[in-house]
Amino acid sequence: MAVEPAVYGSSDRPPRGNYARAGDDYTCAQDYAAYSAQDHDTYRRLYERQAVLLPGRACQAFIAALPALGARDRIPRFEDINARLAPATGWRIVGVPGLIPEVPFFTLLANRRFPVTDWIRTPQEFDYVVEPDVFHDLFGHVPLLFDPVFADHMQAYGQGGLKAHRLGACELLSRLYWYTIEFGLVRESGGLRAYGAGILSSPGELQHAVASPAPQRLALDVERAMRTRYRIDAFQETYFVIDSFQALFDQTAPDFTPLYERVRQLPELPAGPPRATSQAQPSGAAAG
Repeated sequence: MAVEPAVYGSSDRPPRGNYARAGDDYTCAQDYAAYSAQDHDTYRRLYERQAVLLPGRACQAFIAALPALGARDRIPRFEDINARLAPATGWRIVGVPGLIPEVPFFTLLANRRFPVTDWIRTPQEFDYVVEPDVFHDLFGHVPLLFDPVFADHMQAYGQGGLKAHRLGACELLSRLYWYTIEFGLVRESGGLRAYGAGILSSPGELQHAVASPAPQRLALDVERAMRTRYRIDAFQETYFVIDSFQALFDQTAPDFTPLYERVRQLPELPAGPPRATSQAQPSGAAAG
């Protein structure tokens, strides 16, 4: 049975990716032979640009695990990463042709399989690509799957996503995902550090999130995160801060059913200021 691409938000062009290659679960083999020398060079340049920005801005667990991706001068083979990842935390990465619907996405996570888009942006999209590509997914998401606590959290998120789908609450849970897994900050001894993939894979967002005085930085409140809208076309105006991955796991462990009901009765919150809530300031975050 042919699968259809997922569409989130609005765009003037159709979704990218060859979905004819995908199985019923939306996964596909990584077509490694299809990568050109230019594709590998784009990956190398993206990796090198981002790697020099990590000290003093990325969380220590991410920096420690990044070498597990393998060679930085070409797009890694997924099976090579899995040879290291599976023994570490039981996770595996699987290829997908692009964005996939919520239920297949949650199902993969619930089974400790992380979907990675297998195409890479063009040189013309070097600084910005609309959909997540192989660099965003590998560089931004996969290193923290080597962390046992974060790995368990990602599986629990997938399980919770399937439940949220049954309850009609995917939009609320997606906001939590956005403000944690994609754009989360963690407090470490040196100050605030990034752990969200959307921050870690973007040079501008990484510096903005950790060091800029412009955004508000709030201690993670799950209810508030679910109520807060977010930006997809600009740097975030709000970031939520955790104290540790274990704290994130513990805060998101309770049954969200009553929380979904409560949030539905409350007004949405804007993506940015006013800043009436006490903020977590980026102490020491600009170092490095």
